[in-house]
Amino acid sequence: MDNLTPEQRRKNMQAIKSTETKDEVRLARALWNLGYRYRKNNKKIFGKPDLTFAKYKVAIFVDSEFFHGKDWEVQQLRIKSNREYWIPKIERNRKRDEEVNAFLLSQNWTIIRFWSKQVQKELDQCIAKIEEILQTLKG
Repeated sequence: MDNLTPEQRRKNMQAIKSTETKDEVRLARALWNLGYRYRKNNKKIFGKPDLTFAKYKVAIFVDSEFFHGKDWEVQQLRIKSNREYWIPKIERNRKRDEEVNAFLLSQNWTIIRFWSKQVQKELDQCIAKIEEILQTLKG
């Protein structure tokens, strides 16, 4: 059962941003401080990745666990209110993520996807993974 009123829940959900999330900004800042230059939310790249290194064809996404359905088979059972809205919406988001991945891979892009909690708890490992991929692609 939701412990918020429908009005409170609506306001909470409206406040959630699709770009410039805390975790996305945290990752971007860390990369910038290390001297990496990237494009944010590049509309020219299919799927509008959170960060792109176009020269190396690297697309980075920072996905919310709720909206992108982490552990979906288990988590969908936890949705108690407005299930007829949230379940199809999250399933569509998951399908769109697969479509974006397939298209970018077909265009020889390297895709890196992090969950928000990974960026929060393991920022150094996320940075190391990006650096490793960029170094490999640089030659």
